[in-house]
Amino acid sequence: MRATHSKQFLANESGAVAATYALALIPLIAFAGVAFDYARLMGLDSELQNGADQAALAAASQLDGRTGACARASQAAVTMLNNNALLASDDRTVSVTAEAACDATGQIRFFQDKAKATAATSDENANYVEVFVDARRLDYAILPFTGALTGEDLNGIAFAGLGSAICKVPPVMMCNPNESSDPAFTTANYAGHGVRLIANDQGGLYGPGVFGYLETNAGNGAIATARTLGREVPPGDCISTDGADIKPGEQISVLDALNTRVGVYANGLNNVCGTGDALCPPPANARIDLFKKGGSCAIGNSGFQVGPNPYRPTSPVNDLTTAEWTPLDPMGFPRDKCHAISNSGSCTLNYMGDGNWDRTAYYGTNGLGTMPTTWSNYGYSELSGRSTPTRYQQYRWEYDQHAAGGGQLNNTTVTGGYNVQRSPLCNGPGLPPASTPDRRVLSIAIINCTAENVGSSTTDARIEKFVDVFLVEPSARRGSGSTLVTEASDVYVEIIGETVLGGGSDQGQEIRKDVPYLIE
Repeated sequence: MRATHSKQFLANESGAVAATYALALIPLIAFAGVAFDYARLMGLDSELQNGADQAALAAASQLDGRTGACARASQAAVTMLNNNALLASDDRTVSVTAEAACDATGQIRFFQDKAKATAATSDENANYVEVFVDARRLDYAILPFTGALTGEDLNGIAFAGLGSAICKVPPVMMCNPNESSDPAFTTANYAGHGVRLIANDQGGLYGPGVFGYLETNAGNGAIATARTLGREVPPGDCISTDGADIKPGEQISVLDALNTRVGVYANGLNNVCGTGDALCPPPANARIDLFKKGGSCAIGNSGFQVGPNPYRPTSPVNDLTTAEWTPLDPMGFPRDKCHAISNSGSCTLNYMGDGNWDRTAYYGTNGLGTMPTTWSNYGYSELSGRSTPTRYQQYRWEYDQHAAGGGQLNNTTVTGGYNVQRSPLCNGPGLPPASTPDRRVLSIAIINCTAENVGSSTTDARIEKFVDVFLVEPSARRGSGSTLVTEASDVYVEIIGETVLGGGSDQGQEIRKDVPYLIE
């Protein structure tokens, strides 16, 4: 009987599964612990990374290049991060320590480039920001029972920049005239200097001094480009301050629209400027170097043309003497003397002048009296502290005097029936210089065309910066009564100062749009 019970007991398989479970219990607990604690680990990592992302985006939104940008960015990051880490084992909030300095140390680091190769040194060149949030401790709940890890310290890191665009400006670019020596185009070094811009009518690569146009989705063809150049409110999209696409095709014909910005109107602009050219108003100070004879508002024998006694210097150094300027017609805003002596000129930097224009002859021929010795900078730090005016300062000063009851903008007639334009002779009275945007101020993109290998269809060309320029004279062929011959495709401007993104009543551009974005 005992033998029978023993055999039955040994042959009985009831409860075998329990033993299997008992053997598997430890790895099952380990696997469950890994899953549970891994989920907590990933959740805390997401919490910290999201905090870092939001802090970096908040900081990047303040990187506008203005004074205090780094301090404001730091404060934005600190203010953004004030939340509890719900999955952390400690009870501290997710936070970051403020960093007031524009450098690449601490938990908020500023850089000049996306590669993080060059640390920022000032508010102006702090273009990107990296944020490190404080580490948080995660004590595992089950893994320690399995003999595995005891805990983990986690943190979050994010890197962001500010994508900016300026809007409602003519989409004009120019190749850096001094790219080989000053690729950064140090604007303060050129304030007041004239620049002879040359249209690229060959369709090849662009070089120093060449200008062109940028794509804005305003439409195809010359008419669309002309609308962006001539209208008070240009159509089309904004222009990125980081990179831009070059508009292909020869666009010399569109300069008729640009000339409306100095009160000169070619025939047939209705499609560009609307009925009666109402969409392309003139400036209130429309002083130029061409006189009007006849009823036409275009450039030609019955409209605007060179006067009988134009300003044409022979020396790039000396101002004209009283005897030399007395017989001349009232002058428009002149070119730098090194550009005015001939078509090619004698300027050291070729297309870039030296800012030396004949103020003596200008004041004398226009009867402006004694030149003031104190000049307003009109919102441009580059123009501060001057004892003699740039052409832009002279242009603004004349309007200010006129608005106060002076006669600086009174139109006159000289021998031969030539009308001297000071206030606009067509479509007046014109927009005051303090209008936003100023009709004679263009915010143009500076591109290092050689380094960027810019051609007529280049995309995403890096923009070094935007600068405001003063439109000195209309684009026209000149040659009557002088050895100076200019091409109808040339544009002559004067550097005012760096474009202040966000603008103001004295700036050329009107609207800035900023979008912070994560890089990593």
